[in-house]
Parts: sequence; structure tokens; C-alpha cells
Amino acid sequence: MEYAGQAARRMHRPRGKPSIGKIGRGLPTQRCSEGPSPRLLQGIAEFNRGEYFECHETLEAMWIEETDPLRYLYQGILQIGVGFYHLQRRNHRGAVALLQRGIRLLQPFVKGCLGVDVARLIREAEYCRDLLLALGPDRLHEFDTSLIPQVVLLED
Repeated sequence: MEYAGQAARRMHRPRGKPSIGKIGRGLPTQRCSEGPSPRLLQGIAEFNRGEYFECHETLEAMWIEETDPLRYLYQGILQIGVGFYHLQRRNHRGAVALLQRGIRLLQPFVKGCLGVDVARLIREAEYCRDLLLALGPDRLHEFDTSLIPQVVLLED
């Protein structure tokens, strides 16, 4: 049973992120043939340098602003980056969960989108996730960080 005071506190709790729902998740987009924007290239560069927090901030801003299903490309890349951030912090559960979420979000873009080789990122992130699962939390320190993928652009 919930008391009136509990409901009032829950309703007035500050939210960290705006409520934007699942706009177009899994739906096709006609915009994948466009080239990558400078902001996307910035986020990719941050990811590739292992600056996963900065990548998250860059791509999250794009994800929140975007209304096209393309937003899930941004969210998928950033969640894979956050998965590797968790790996760096030795958080096995967080690493596996975020890699899995990112992989799932990227599936609709597997043929490539905005110049990103999404199939390669999915394949390499899946390999890392599977290796983390095999190692388990007690052997997380054995993970070879040279296996962490780069976000690669498709050849023109």
C-alpha cells in the first residue's frame, strides 16, 4: 500500500533526463545514406580514443535532439561505449548489460548508416560481450583490452 506522502514525493522527484519515449525504435529510416555529421564524427573520435564518458555526452545530446529512428544509432554506439567504460571500472554486470543493449539498438542499422560500419561494430562488440561472459566477474582482469573495437567508417 502506498501512502499519500510517498506518492507526492515520487511525483515531485527531479528527473535527470527528459521523458522522450521510444520514438520510432526499430523503424526504418531514409537518412542512413547521409554522411556523418561533425558531431557524430566527434563522438566516434571520443569513442575510438577510449573517452567513453565524453562520447556518451556528445552522442546523448544528439540522441535526445533527434526525432528520426536514426537516434537509436547514436544511442547504440554510446551504450557500447558505456559498456567499455564499465569494463574499465571493473563492473562486469554493467559492461555486459550495456554492450547487450547497444548491440540490440544497432541491429536495424546492420547494413551501415551515416557512413558507420555498424555490422563490424556489432560483431566486435558481441565478441567482447561473449568473452566477458566466459570470463565472469572474477576473471574480468584477464580481458585483453586490445580487443575493444573502434567505430570504423565504411569505405566510399
